[in-house]
Amino acid sequence: MAGPAAAQFFMQAKDVSGQPVTGTETGLGPSLPGATPEEAKAAIIWNVRAALNVAALQCQFEPTLLAVSNYNAMLVDHKVELKRSWDVLGKYFARNNKTPKAAQNALDQFGTKTYSSFTTVAAQYNFCLAANDVGRDIVFAPRGGFGTVALQRIRELRNSLTPWGEQRFPRFVWPQTTLPRLDPICWKNGEWQVKKCGAQNFPPAGTGIAQR
Repeated sequence: MAGPAAAQFFMQAKDVSGQPVTGTETGLGPSLPGATPEEAKAAIIWNVRAALNVAALQCQFEPTLLAVSNYNAMLVDHKVELKRSWDVLGKYFARNNKTPKAAQNALDQFGTKTYSSFTTVAAQYNFCLAANDVGRDIVFAPRGGFGTVALQRIRELRNSLTPWGEQRFPRFVWPQTTLPRLDPICWKNGEWQVKKCGAQNFPPAGTGIAQR
């Protein structure tokens, strides 16, 4: 007999697609002042690689997204282009630092900042869905085509880091929160002092309080 179907990740996410980039735009990752077009493209490639690496770690809660297998396939299929982009970045930092040690430290910091920039909690679902879609495109891209996909989809990965909820069944969230006054002068032995602070402003009108 057939067993029960495994749970799947169903969500209508917000459209976070973006326009293709050249790599010189802001907001795509750690900046590289004075980078050549080739270096800017290498940075975008490494940003996308980092995003899919983070997805492989953060998105395992939903196996149908194939975050791990997409990432592993990407490393194999595009290893030449990935290595070339890392070498290009290494030359950029070597050119902009006085010593090899300083250049290596700068390159390491670039990598750390790039990876950490894709870590998200509030937008995890959106990010995982976007990373799954981008990862699939990269897996099916011909060798040497990683950079083309990266320039086309990096904006989408960055946009997915903004928290958005379920789009098919939106929920109303009250934009204002009323908090009680906590001034020490207004309280004595846990009791509100009306003579000193007037009528208490909490709870808001229309809010019920459970009986003790």
